[in-house]
Amino acid sequence: MDMLNENGQFLTETSQKPTKEEAMAAVRTLLKWAGDNPDREGLLDTPKRVVEAYEEFFAGYELDPEAELSRTFEDVGGYDDIVMLRDIDVESHCEHHMVPILGKAHVAYMPNTNVVGISKIARVVEIFCKRLQTQETMTIQIAEAITKALKPLGVAILIDAKHQCMTTRGVHHPNVSTITTQFTGVFKENAELKDRFLRLCGYR
Repeated sequence: MDMLNENGQFLTETSQKPTKEEAMAAVRTLLKWAGDNPDREGLLDTPKRVVEAYEEFFAGYELDPEAELSRTFEDVGGYDDIVMLRDIDVESHCEHHMVPILGKAHVAYMPNTNVVGISKIARVVEIFCKRLQTQETMTIQIAEAITKALKPLGVAILIDAKHQCMTTRGVHHPNVSTITTQFTGVFKENAELKDRFLRLCGYR
């Protein structure tokens, strides 16, 4: 498995990735730092559980969004309008505090010649969600992956999410959500089409 460094470059597993045992030891250190005893009964299996949870939370580093979008179809019976998925669950973690980002993503593209199975779009969102990042970066990454794979006439992305680094710590504003958008091609050039996308998302 490859991993990304702070510049977005992939590092090899053999030279960079700690072992599971080293990761568990790090969790024990954090438990001690928090003021608890990792050897008490309730915490004995916590390091293992945390590491297993992290394997799930950050599985996106092992997955390739381009591979998910590699199988496309040309026979769509003459369809020439928006393809859109609404309310894709966003379950991610911010790179600043490693706490959850929870919300919804709305993704649309205007086909050129090819379309992709709709589940693959949701899968691409999931892959980028399962990495440490900012919501702004994730929004752009989803748009770029779809653009590169499908070469559509345009892509539209809207993500609406709450950040627990803001809701459960710091300023403690639990009802504030963050909205990010990315429009390319016809969605960027055509105000009517962009407005239609926003209406379909429920933001008009």
